[in-house]
Amino acid sequence: MSDLTKLKIAEARNLLGKGELSARELTEAHVKAVEASTPLNAYVAVTADQAITMADAADAKIKAGNINGMTGIPVGIKDLFATKGVHTQACSHILDGFKPEYESTVTQKLWDDGAIMLGKLNMDEFAMGSSNETSYYGPVKNPWRRGTTDTVPGGSSGGSVAAVAGFAAMGATASDTGGSIRQPASFTGTFGIKPTYGRCSRYGMVAFASSLDQAGVITRDVRDGAIMLASISGFDPKDSTSVDLAVPNFEAAITGDIRGMKIGIPAEYRQDGMPSEIEALWQKGIGWLKDAGAEIVDISLPHTKYALATYYIVAPAEASSNLARYDGVRYGLRVTPENGSLDAMYDATRAAGFGDEVKRRIMIGTYVLSAGYYDAYYLKAQKVRQLISNDFKSAFEKVDAILTPTAPSAAFAPGEKTDDPLSMYLNDVFTVPASLAGLPGSSVPAGLDANGLPLGLQILGKPWDEETVFKVSGVIEEAAGFTATPSVWWR
Repeated sequence: MSDLTKLKIAEARNLLGKGELSARELTEAHVKAVEASTPLNAYVAVTADQAITMADAADAKIKAGNINGMTGIPVGIKDLFATKGVHTQACSHILDGFKPEYESTVTQKLWDDGAIMLGKLNMDEFAMGSSNETSYYGPVKNPWRRGTTDTVPGGSSGGSVAAVAGFAAMGATASDTGGSIRQPASFTGTFGIKPTYGRCSRYGMVAFASSLDQAGVITRDVRDGAIMLASISGFDPKDSTSVDLAVPNFEAAITGDIRGMKIGIPAEYRQDGMPSEIEALWQKGIGWLKDAGAEIVDISLPHTKYALATYYIVAPAEASSNLARYDGVRYGLRVTPENGSLDAMYDATRAAGFGDEVKRRIMIGTYVLSAGYYDAYYLKAQKVRQLISNDFKSAFEKVDAILTPTAPSAAFAPGEKTDDPLSMYLNDVFTVPASLAGLPGSSVPAGLDANGLPLGLQILGKPWDEETVFKVSGVIEEAAGFTATPSVWWR
């Protein structure tokens, strides 16, 4: 493995700025790493030639003194983000061959800052999954193994975390609807942050659940996350849910000083049957923050127990509406049956184009929106969602941030939960509440389990207060001293 692929974004930025490293050198090293990472199945499309062209352009910017945090940095892009003229299929068969004529706002901001695209990253189909086993392009393998046993990278941003943890990208875009940044970050020893809903534009993101989807980033440490998130954040008039607020200097917030801050510990996150290792790590995290001068405050989020059920009504309902646009008429896959009717073409295209998990969620969503069930399910779920949001509002009147585990377990083996959707959905039990409330949240690698697999701690903040999330994340990162990396078995 080239030492250049081990550089953090902040380290590379400093070397590029001093002229001790060129963007082309950095990119060439990563292009080789992407090729070597093929067994991970993290990338579904590689843009090596385009990356070198972008690197040369970045070097010209740097030479002209026009450098910022992401200039010359090679990154991977989750297949959910539209990239002009490049494979964008949300890892679904139904979008076969789709190459958009437009660029998502998030990726355009990266390219404007001089970042470099290595390729498109694997993901659960339409971001529906917690293990990256629903992708049309096959499952992603976690760089971290349990002995000689493969593990899943989490989902839906499995390709993003595998590429970053596997040193095949310095950072990656990701998206989080119910935990799809934070849970896979926990499974792979990476840092992931979902900002406040509305902080990053959703323009050019393939929609799953529009009131929940939010772009974010995966990096190898907290500082890199701050640098990359700043690049993709900001108001966008093309997205009606984008909020016109100035983007703070997230990196400057990582001071290490949390003296006097109040950190909430919610009683409801102590789940029955939670592994003792998760509870022990949580207690360690509480101790680290207390040692750093924070005040620990017990809080209650009483409607947490309804969050998962609420999410799995709201998200599928929105998905059933959003995915109705895939009909085989305008783009992507078209399957024409023998009788040739339009309805038969719709049926055949969707039957062949959507995977089992996507079909399951479309059916659930259509059911809860149907006449006679709308009030009993969807309307009631929206009311409970408001109660969950109110719980957080009340808690944040007393505390500055909240600390919880990120996931209820470490990474599990492929196939272990695919036959039991409910067991799979429970992976999101700690991440879904903040998604329903639109809050910013991060996952910081904080330890290893008995099998040597990473475990993360989650920090939740007030709306638009990513700075506090970064501040507390930095303290957890420093105290945990997590420097473990996976054994490079895939080369």
